[in-house]
Amino acid sequence: MRGVRTIAAVALLAAGCRETIERSLIYFPVAELIATPADLGLAFRDLWFQTEDGIRLHGWYIPGRSPLTLVWFHGNAGNISHRLENIHLFHDRLGVGVFIFDYRGYGKSQGRPSEEGLYRDARAALTAMSKETGQHARDLIYFGRSLGAALAVEMALHHPPRALVLEAPFLSVQAMAHRTLPGAGYLLQHRYDSGEKLPRVTIPVFILHGDRDETVPFSHGRRLFEIANEPKAFYTIAGADHNNTYHVGGDDYWNAWARWLTTLPDSSPNR
Repeated sequence: MRGVRTIAAVALLAAGCRETIERSLIYFPVAELIATPADLGLAFRDLWFQTEDGIRLHGWYIPGRSPLTLVWFHGNAGNISHRLENIHLFHDRLGVGVFIFDYRGYGKSQGRPSEEGLYRDARAALTAMSKETGQHARDLIYFGRSLGAALAVEMALHHPPRALVLEAPFLSVQAMAHRTLPGAGYLLQHRYDSGEKLPRVTIPVFILHGDRDETVPFSHGRRLFEIANEPKAFYTIAGADHNNTYHVGGDDYWNAWARWLTTLPDSSPNR
């Protein structure tokens, strides 16, 4: 069935129905928030902010014990409320603050997603983070999962934080499409090309990937590690698929995070 749907989608792309079809293949937003950080006993702030093209976005800021804050670029499905358990673990296990926001079309955020639109969302989120919390680049770690990894790389290239973490990242949309149907990637306008951008990022990079990931091949994470600049680190999440990394990884996963955090230089990146 997946093959039939893929061939049908490719036929529609070739026929010119590109924008609608691409969105349906890449983005899976959910509007309803199922809970808030308060439901897990976490103090938080609702943040509302606007993009350069006038889209109103929503996010949460959860302060931590550490001066470090993760700016979290989430994956292509659901919304910020579907990351609450993971947010709670970051807060408890590592003590870091978390700023997570919904892209246009996700959760309470307005609009419809697109690649350029999500880059605008990410830029607006960084501006809002600075204004609302007073934190500077030296206090921030960009954390991107799956599709969010591509946004984190883009932001790290143009607005470098202290460090960059990518979990289950892919090389590009084209590379993912070619894997499903050879040649299909050439029909897509979306790029999210981390493979082209990451070699130009000069801050510390940490990549984590499950070795049983059936959505984004483990080889994508390894290849991104190979082309990243030093200092860099890679952690294989043994036995993990795409969406169960921190569950399957358990204590070893969180210990890998904690060890890597101790390696970060004290100084902020050159701006």
